[in-house]
Amino acid sequence: MDFSVDIFLRQKWIDPRLVFTNMTDITRLELDQKLIDKVWVPDTIFTNEKEAAVHSITVPNKLMHLYQNGTVFYSARIGMTLNCHMELQKYPLDSQFCPFYMESYGYTTENLVFHWDQKNALEITDVELPQFFIESVSYFDRCDKDYGEAGIFTCLEAGVRLKRNTGYYVIQVFVPSILIVILSWVSFWIDIDSTPARISLGVLTVLTMTTQSSGARSQLPRVSYVKAIDVWMATCLFFVFGALIEFACANVTFRGKKKVNGLHATAQESGDGAPNKSKLRFFKKCDDPKRRARYIDKFSRVLFPLAFIIFNLIFWMYYSFAPDDNQRIT
Repeated sequence: MDFSVDIFLRQKWIDPRLVFTNMTDITRLELDQKLIDKVWVPDTIFTNEKEAAVHSITVPNKLMHLYQNGTVFYSARIGMTLNCHMELQKYPLDSQFCPFYMESYGYTTENLVFHWDQKNALEITDVELPQFFIESVSYFDRCDKDYGEAGIFTCLEAGVRLKRNTGYYVIQVFVPSILIVILSWVSFWIDIDSTPARISLGVLTVLTMTTQSSGARSQLPRVSYVKAIDVWMATCLFFVFGALIEFACANVTFRGKKKVNGLHATAQESGDGAPNKSKLRFFKKCDDPKRRARYIDKFSRVLFPLAFIIFNLIFWMYYSFAPDDNQRIT
């Protein structure tokens, strides 16, 4: 819920006390650090800042130019970590708007008013982020704050919209989970008599899916709403668990074969040793339990892949085109 930036904060204002006109051959004065500390500067603060520092290697990264008409140009290089309220319902297919707010701490609008530069209010250099793309142009606006008895304080707002790079999650989360789900379907082609093999495969895929789901969520904040990755992981876990339950149903059906065979033998030995024709007709009408168990497997070979494909279509279409809740730039 935060982001780090390295900015060059540039401010320009006119101070009539610093006008000089007796040096016609000099258009501006470049002040050193000692003189910078003696000149008044706006008391600018970043209200959503968690931690910040002015770079000081090898000297404090500050610059000040003083022009003849009293115009002061001041620049400082600042590294900051800023709070960014993120809406993670679509994570990791989300985009986020991360703002920063600049206010005057001690001067109300009666004495100090901030304005954005009309030409270059906010410039973003070409940067490559490991998890995000800069999706759109920068945003800037006013956000003056009324603090009641303290007064109204000038405020400027700026920010960028970041689109999350899904390449990492496709490789590390989506593709492995799809392969695990497909692996759980292999049990449908294993003979119904191979109980140890099918049980081992089912339990292995369930445990692997659970471990991967925990690892994918370990880096996220504990939010109370459902995220896209939660839907994906829960559905994949449902499919691998369903494959294990399918074997349990098929195995119960197959074990009914012994009971039917036992009842069939009892029917043949009833009476005076002669077969009971009415009972034989009844048992002949009964389906072979092994055949029914195989039918369950054949039905699952079609049902599970088809259901998973339908889920993928719905999932990717919804989370790819659904609007983000955290929108500021259009």
